[in-house]
Amino acid sequence: MKNLRLKSARAAKDLSQQELADLVGVSRQTVSAIEKGDYNPTIRLCIAICRVLGKTLDELFWDEF
Repeated sequence: MKNLRLKSARAAKDLSQQELADLVGVSRQTVSAIEKGDYNPTIRLCIAICRVLGKTLDELFWDEF
């Protein structure tokens, strides 16, 4: 499932995939894969992304059913 909330939060901070990747210590391809739903990040990576984007885990990664 695509993570449009992550993509939207990244865009709201005016960050490219590469810039976010650099800030959290992963490759641009990893950020792209997370946004496309092709990669399930570790909790540590999720927390790092949330800190950079000023969001909570629930706001970016929790799927509501």
